Amino acid sequence: MREELTAALKDAMKAKDSLRLSTIRLIQSAIKDQDIAQRTAGKEPLSDGEILQLMAKLIKQREESAKIYEQNARPELAEKERQEIAAIASFMPRQLSDDETKAAIEKAIAETGASGIKDMGKVIAALRAAYAGQMDFGKASGMVKAMLG
Repeated sequence: MREELTAALKDAMKAKDSLRLSTIRLIQSAIKDQDIAQRTAGKEPLSDGEILQLMAKLIKQREESAKIYEQNARPELAEKERQEIAAIASFMPRQLSDDETKAAIEKAIAETGASGIKDMGKVIAALRAAYAGQMDFGKASGMVKAMLG
């Protein structure tokens, strides 16, 4: 993942694509911040799955910012946020559809042997391990809860 970001950074520099370049630098900066936090806690640097989770978080932040800009009649700033979302999303794997998410949850429930709400954490952990960056875990946890409840 890190090599892919570095290659994309070089391509953006060559293409003089300032928006993509600044967005990639933003992603790399966030990764570096998390790596430092991990190192001070005595942990390993971020894995690819954790990098994908970090990028999903960055996308969510930009979606919230775009919504606020729209509400405050600043469409040009909202558009910039949406362009950053598109740049970040280009590094993310394809998002699972609702049907695919439901099937993945059913599979995770079967694999973990979950039988009730108390096992929800095990199911979500299995989903995070298998589908990092591919599913909205906020929505997925509601679906897991409904299936186990």
